[in-house]
Amino acid sequence: MEGVNKDYLSNSKNEYTIDALIQKILDGEKQYDLSKIVSAYELADKYHSGQKRESGEPYITHPLAVAYILLELGMDTDTICAALLHDVVEDTSCTLENLQKQFGTDVAMLVNGVTKLKKVEIFTKDEQKAENIRKILLAMSEDIRVIIIKLADRLHNMRTLNFCREEKRRIIAHETMNIYAPIAHRLGIRSIKDELEDLSFHYLDPYAYEEIDKQMNLRKEGRDQLVEDIKERIRERLSQDFDPVPQIEGRVKSNYGIYKKVYRDGKEIDQIYDRYAVRIIVNTVTECYNVLGIIHDMFKPIPNRFKDYISTPKPNMYQSLHTTVIGRQGIPFEVQIRTWEMHRTAEYGIAAHWKYKEGVRSSSKDDNRLAWIRQIIESQQESNDVEEIVRAIKNDLAPEDVFAFTPKGDMITLPVGSTVIDFAYAIHTQVGHRMCGAKADKKMVSYDYQIKTGEIIEILTTNVEGHGPSRSWLNICKTNEAKSKIRSWFKKERREENIFEGKNALEREFRRNMIKVPEDELEDFLKLDMRRHNCETLDDFFAAIGYGGVQLSKVMQRLKSEYHKKYGEKITADITEDIKPQRSKNSSGVIVDGIDDCVIKFAQCCNPLPGDEIVGFITRGHGISIHKCDCVNYQTQKDKADTAQRWVPVKWAATEDNKGYFKTTLDIIAVDRIGLLADVSSALAMINIYIHESTSRELKNGNAILTVTLSVAGMEQLNSVIAKIKKIKNVISVERSGK
Repeated sequence: MEGVNKDYLSNSKNEYTIDALIQKILDGEKQYDLSKIVSAYELADKYHSGQKRESGEPYITHPLAVAYILLELGMDTDTICAALLHDVVEDTSCTLENLQKQFGTDVAMLVNGVTKLKKVEIFTKDEQKAENIRKILLAMSEDIRVIIIKLADRLHNMRTLNFCREEKRRIIAHETMNIYAPIAHRLGIRSIKDELEDLSFHYLDPYAYEEIDKQMNLRKEGRDQLVEDIKERIRERLSQDFDPVPQIEGRVKSNYGIYKKVYRDGKEIDQIYDRYAVRIIVNTVTECYNVLGIIHDMFKPIPNRFKDYISTPKPNMYQSLHTTVIGRQGIPFEVQIRTWEMHRTAEYGIAAHWKYKEGVRSSSKDDNRLAWIRQIIESQQESNDVEEIVRAIKNDLAPEDVFAFTPKGDMITLPVGSTVIDFAYAIHTQVGHRMCGAKADKKMVSYDYQIKTGEIIEILTTNVEGHGPSRSWLNICKTNEAKSKIRSWFKKERREENIFEGKNALEREFRRNMIKVPEDELEDFLKLDMRRHNCETLDDFFAAIGYGGVQLSKVMQRLKSEYHKKYGEKITADITEDIKPQRSKNSSGVIVDGIDDCVIKFAQCCNPLPGDEIVGFITRGHGISIHKCDCVNYQTQKDKADTAQRWVPVKWAATEDNKGYFKTTLDIIAVDRIGLLADVSSALAMINIYIHESTSRELKNGNAILTVTLSVAGMEQLNSVIAKIKKIKNVISVERSGK
């Protein structure tokens, strides 16, 4: 982006005037309604008269700076006017009606979209910020110019952030890094994204910033010469095949880009292959690939460092060929090859829509570019927790993405770390709901398998009546879209189950925190949280907990505080009454005779479950290990003189408080056939059994053995699981594994 001040850290107090803005308009080739822009300035200057920024400058310098940034991006007249007026409704007596009457509906709508949320019922400052971001996203879905103005507004605020107090600087920088920089990335506005990241990094970790800056400055002279030498050598070679020679540019990776690889990935600066880059801009796609061949002929390419973003564009529509090669000095550098149209999109992102395509309001490409905005908004409809929007943006707008394909060749783009569950729901809601298994490159994988770029993912589905997602999927999937659809399914399809699960979960948390609220006072005790989550009755609140709309971890701190205020005088007496001189009982649900406050662990050799006959072994430094009485280790060790005294009697706690889950492993022998593992996975998913791990192998007699590790609540549930699996076609036997 031309004219952006690169010395923003040392020279943040810039001079912006209406004369400079007018001159820039006159110097450019694009036509603007200058009288309308001047009128917008005069109105803003009138209403902001007497107001000062924290730097001491007249407030009008801020909207002028925002308008200047947008002018550099090539935005239209209405956007420039809205930039000049974007704070008058919030900070002055000017109304939207005034703006609409004088400047039209578009300008008024843009100003309204950018105006911060003032009158919103809030519980915390974080929630206010989240609600403000929700409003921005909603406005973006109607007109993308809103967020482009907001990004320019945030960019100038970041350039002048040194005038704020330190605590405020960190809060704003953190929000910028997590919200605005990712949005700029997804819109493809690279220059704004890079500057926002560098400025945020400077304030969030000034020591690391200075260290990297120092290291890069030490290499500056040699670095600049290296880039120039590479450019000259490439220019000389390309002159043999191209007339005129394509444009060749050099660039050095940003400080924050280096920081991510040095500190996050644990690399040395010299190990960062793309810290130097050369960009070659040609006229056609064919020329891109021709130049790639020439570069690989001139320099030695580094294996696995070639990326073709032309055939597979990034979600923000970025296209280019990237290859990393080694020069004569043995120093690796990156070469980027793209056409002029690709270059404009890479530099200006969606703003190139206005800069280079005048008179065109929208296109299918632009609609695809903005699809992620609608996805986030739609995924928020089932959640009343305004802080969820922040988590959604952090996850769903992360700059790093993976690209995987359906068996039909359709590409699905997801954030790094996404699982096959996320992939299923990205294809279609019903594909996710009916999922019973998945394959990655034709190999069966577990539900928590994280997708890798380039893989072909096949989602196996079932038509079994009543089949749906498992609650455990909420802890496995990454994208907010998948989580929202899973919660929505439970909300609509399993209300009674949700009420039961939610009530039990709340009671467990109350017991864990020693909260005892009389049943006839419970609704009054929870009324604030019920109102916050739009729950009219207690059953609505329990159901919301059950399907995940209410997260107990977020409300318990407030409930504990409220309980101490309201029932404080009763707490001591209640606790005293509950204390009884009984044998030690652990959270594991096991009672150990004669030993207080002991650590319990379950032996992996036999994986005991509630209902099994058990015995305890006193380990050295690791508490008591619980074994089944028929465990081979117990049977062989119990009579030995050196260990006999360390075996102690234990038993399961005879109480309903124990709602924990235990891992166990089953060996399933069946006639080998296609779809066997999918049928087992489907049967377990239908009864909400979480699978930790599964393996299979062929036996010599033609049968197959499937080993499945899963979580159950006890022997009763395990027997039910075994009975369910035995009903599957071709299953011969199901036994608990001795592992």
